[in-house]
Amino acid sequence: MLRKVTKTPLDFELKSDEITFKGYLEYYKGKLILLKAKLAGTLLKPCDICAEEFKLELDENIEFFISDGLYEDDGSLELDVVESLNGNADIDELLNSEIELIKSDYHACGNCKKIN
Repeated sequence: MLRKVTKTPLDFELKSDEITFKGYLEYYKGKLILLKAKLAGTLLKPCDICAEEFKLELDENIEFFISDGLYEDDGSLELDVVESLNGNADIDELLNSEIELIKSDYHACGNCKKIN
């Protein structure tokens, strides 16, 4: 799939529960494809203070490169690079990875934020 991405943006949109992942893929240079997207919606997450589940509002701009094969870092890129070793970009997997990154951050519910 990555080899079919050109300078003309290839739009995508995925929904997972109450989260929308919408953006595009665009050829950058060499083996690099630029992914630009918006992650929006709500995510149920336990508060890191009281452990009560709350709805975390998401409104994240996501931007990184996908390398079609191994990427050798020359230090010239300011964005992260995700390597795809099979020539495909699994957008579902990328969405799940972004959600897990958000979950791993420290988040407090509204009640605990008021206390601190």
